This record gives sequence, C-alpha cells and structure tokens, in this order.
Amino acid sequence: MADREGLRHGPLGPNVLHLCIDMQRLFAEGPWETPWLKRVLPVVEELACARLDRTLFTRFIPPARPEEMRGAWRQYYQHWSQMTLEALPPGQTDLLPELARLVPPAEVLDKAVYSPWTEPDLHRRLQQRSIDTLIITGAETDVCVLAAVLGAVDLGYRVVVPVDAICSSSDHTHDALLALYRERFGQQVEAVRTPEVLKAWR
Repeated sequence: MADREGLRHGPLGPNVLHLCIDMQRLFAEGPWETPWLKRVLPVVEELACARLDRTLFTRFIPPARPEEMRGAWRQYYQHWSQMTLEALPPGQTDLLPELARLVPPAEVLDKAVYSPWTEPDLHRRLQQRSIDTLIITGAETDVCVLAAVLGAVDLGYRVVVPVDAICSSSDHTHDALLALYRERFGQQVEAVRTPEVLKAWR
C-alpha cells in the first residue's frame, strides 16, 4: 500500500505548499455536512501550523442564486437552492474557526466550482513562489480534493496526500479514491500518513 511505502520520491524539498481544500462551516453542518470533517480537523490544523507561511486554504463559494451559473451548474443549484448565498445564513462559507484564526499568515483562495485550478491566479501564485510540491488535504476526498489532486498532477506538481487529513461523506468512494491513487496514480500521487509528512516537512 502506498501509505506504507512512504514518500517514494524521497525527502520533501524546500518548495512545498500545503493546499487545504474547503474546510468550511458549509461542510461541517447542514445539508452538505461531511461527518468526518471534524475528525480530520485537528490533523489538518497540525499540518497548517507546521508552516503557516506555506499554507493556502480554498473556500467553495456558491452563487447568490442559481441564475448566476451556467449549464449543469445552474441545474445543480436549482436542486440545491437552499445552498445559495441568498438562502444560506451568514458565515456559512467561512473557514472553520480553528483554521480561520491562522489567516494571515496562511492565505485564502475562493473558488466557484470543485477545482481550484479554474482560478488562474492559483497556478500563477504558486509559480511565482517556485512551488513544485503540494500537500493536499481537506474535503471531500471524492469531489473537490479529487479535482485539486488531478489538476495538480496535470500541471506537473509533486502531489502528496495525507490519507488521515482528507474526508468524505461516503466511506465507499473515499476508499475507492485511495485505491485509485495507489493503483492508477502511484507514480504521481504519494498517499502517506501525516506523521511522515510532518517529519519530512519540518
């Protein structure tokens, strides 16, 4: 298993960034609640605190109303109309308080869809800082984290996924994604446990 094999590409270099996906109130409570989110929160927080200056949090920001989106996304929010900004209580898109307190020096990037790479500013910001390796954590394993991982692979980043710092509302598809990383993306995705990442990063 990949997490037993460890960091197969060797020690982490100096140009590493922790990309934490969508650890928000939006996914801690309500219709989109991810039950594991609070369980992995302390692990994510520990990773972030290891290098606050090398941590970037994304936030998933729904539209104010379905009509602001196009195509299938419009249909999606017509179904989830209670999850639009117009309908949500204030503060639902905020980072969880334990992580919000870390900004700054940690950074935040807002996105409107699953992948953070649709925001051109992300890749540009990372390239300006000579980042070549991403530690990807957050929610959910099989949706936004997956989009972040595959986009990073396509752009040529070294990708490290701490398996105890990602979460999903579906055990089945969470486990399927870990199998996918190990069996199909083993050369490009290193699935390890957080203590090994912290040891290599510090």
